[in-house]
Amino acid sequence: MENHLLNIDTISQYNDMLGVETQHPLVSVIDLSKAKPMRHMRHTFSFYAIFLKDEKNCELIYGRQKYDYQKGSVVCLAPGQVIGIEDTGEEFYPQGWALCFDPELIRGTSLGRNMREYSFFSYEVNEALHLSERERTSFIECLEKIQMELEHTVDRLSKRLITKNIELLLDYCLRFYERQFMSREPSNHDILVRFESLMDNYFTHGKAQQYGLPTVKYCAGELCLSPGYFGDLIKKETGKSAQTYIQQKVIDVAKELILNPSKSISQVAYELGFQYPQHFTRLFKKIVGQTPNEYRTQEVIFPLPPSKYS
Repeated sequence: MENHLLNIDTISQYNDMLGVETQHPLVSVIDLSKAKPMRHMRHTFSFYAIFLKDEKNCELIYGRQKYDYQKGSVVCLAPGQVIGIEDTGEEFYPQGWALCFDPELIRGTSLGRNMREYSFFSYEVNEALHLSERERTSFIECLEKIQMELEHTVDRLSKRLITKNIELLLDYCLRFYERQFMSREPSNHDILVRFESLMDNYFTHGKAQQYGLPTVKYCAGELCLSPGYFGDLIKKETGKSAQTYIQQKVIDVAKELILNPSKSISQVAYELGFQYPQHFTRLFKKIVGQTPNEYRTQEVIFPLPPSKYS
């Protein structure tokens, strides 16, 4: 079959594809069991889309990877993300629910101002949310409230109530993700151990000097996670942002290197991946409360073992 990517620009266009009524041009709640048979396709949306997948062993491709889903998986997509599988010529009957809303709907609203809090829209699909039966009930109740407002006669409170209920649904997703992070603490701990090892190897093998300071995106990619999911996991496990955690690791390494009298502060900065020594000095003082030279002078009286990074 032809490798084709379909861009779905409007919610009305998507409703027409599914064979369901468009009640509002900027928001739609869809009971997928009532949609017409579909063909598989790779596609993007120009709007936000949240899917509660009720198929068993449902296959999806996100980017270049395949993922299988069990009943009760929630996938959240931001505008522009590519999802789906290539058209095989076969038809299927979708199962579950979908909520679609256009960015224009939430402009100037509380939800619009708070959207960046819902970082799960930037997660990879393999980091989907998996609902318990009780959570699934709460999720569908929120969808039903939104649908009820769509069926209500439009008045001055319609937009506020619709966006407030979408915001409520997203807040529930935040809560459910918190539960999922907690229930996966052993695997999360394993990720932290791997992250520590990654940082150690990055500095001991000279990658910092070659590629520069490690970034959140780099670390997430090496751990096979999206930057958003990695950042939220680190925040949940350590109470620090991923960027702060990485910076602290850089400073920990720097403290050892500074105490090597054969290295100048500029050499230490370049070895750690800083492009300019003054940037290193600024970060070091921000975190430690002293400049690198002040730290070296203060600590020189203490005999320390040779650095593993020297």
